[in-house]
Amino acid sequence: MIRRFLTAAAILAGLAMPASADPLAKDVFGSFRSASQGPAVSVGYYSRGCGQGFVQLPESGPSWQAMRLSRNRNWGHPELVNFLIGLSRAAQQAGWGGLYIGDLSQPRGGPMISGHASHQSGLDADVWMLPPSSLNLSPQQRESLSSVSITDGRGVALSGNWNAGHMAIMRAAARDRRVERILVDPVAKVAMCRMEQGDRSWLRKIRPINNHDYHFHVRLSCPRGSICDRQDPPPPGDGCAEAAEWIRNRIDPGRVRPAPPDPDYRHPRTYRLSELPAQCRSVAAAR
Repeated sequence: MIRRFLTAAAILAGLAMPASADPLAKDVFGSFRSASQGPAVSVGYYSRGCGQGFVQLPESGPSWQAMRLSRNRNWGHPELVNFLIGLSRAAQQAGWGGLYIGDLSQPRGGPMISGHASHQSGLDADVWMLPPSSLNLSPQQRESLSSVSITDGRGVALSGNWNAGHMAIMRAAARDRRVERILVDPVAKVAMCRMEQGDRSWLRKIRPINNHDYHFHVRLSCPRGSICDRQDPPPPGDGCAEAAEWIRNRIDPGRVRPAPPDPDYRHPRTYRLSELPAQCRSVAAAR
């Protein structure tokens, strides 16, 4: 029913739009200050999508604070918001004061004017590596405070900022059935591989990636009722050998010949509205 409604609305919106009116999608979706009405639906792919009926993560709660409020990126599918609130409670059980939560999505998802390529379908969120010292930060403090890196200066070992809470929180997140994968620096993945002495199945969801030492990135699977282009699942196994290989390559970059750049790659900020899923046109046109 939701799929039929969105598809029909998208067709009607497309017929009403002049052929010449095809703005950059980032300008369209970056301008919204509120979500569209209707049932919650994530549309498309994490890096080419949008969403209807998103909800806003409250700026503050008993176990979390949303950071960088000026970006207006604390919106997402209700499943994502509910998950993050639950994860912040798990952080308290792990000995932290809660969580500082970075970007989710824009009010209607879509490409952003700056920053992320993903975070478009309301199913991605960044969680800071900095344990909260206060859950009563002012809006100005949330703009100026920075997270901390859990890797050393060379990016090959843990820094003194790492503590047992980091692993406990990511393990709790990975064990949640709604989570599709967690993106984090390979140094953290290797450390958790060494530390885990029990069930290792959750490590499969922990995926190594660069530029994720100040935060980890949680990505949910497509919720029921949504219209998603699904990502391939993580490869079988715990992925620990792969993460260790990332570190070896950092130590000796000459071991691997860099892959040639993809001539067809385009950053999502270059997408036109017509290049997003058809349903996103109705999301953009809705109240």
